[in-house]
Amino acid sequence: MPFCHQCGNQVVERDLFCARCGARQPSPPASGDPFAGLSPRTMSILCYVPWLGWIAAVIVLASNSYRNDRTVRFHAFQALYLFVAYLVDAVVVRPFDRMMMPFPHISGLVELVLLAASIFMIVKVAQGNTDCALPFFGELAHRSADER
Repeated sequence: MPFCHQCGNQVVERDLFCARCGARQPSPPASGDPFAGLSPRTMSILCYVPWLGWIAAVIVLASNSYRNDRTVRFHAFQALYLFVAYLVDAVVVRPFDRMMMPFPHISGLVELVLLAASIFMIVKVAQGNTDCALPFFGELAHRSADER
């Protein structure tokens, strides 16, 4: 239990002023995790935001708040794998798009499918369906979330 910094009287942590001398007490130290106040469902949704969700996914995987929450870690890994697929499309498939004569716009189609998958997962998680997994990415995410 903390004590008043001026008179030494015992105070409760959430007290702003000492009951004996009236001195203002220092505020408790803020937690180092700025996302600790967000619900697990909100963090899972933020991981799937197209083209920016990878930032939230990295924060979830590095955060102490969600270290033991397997569901949020699963969604963070799955969103990261979706982003990696988008990068592979942008770096590998798009440069060869013009060379593929039978299918000249395959990169745009792949990007559209990945965008649709992200939006689908945002809707599913927002509805509370936390056990929804994408076919290939879900298996990888389950394996990654189970590892320590």
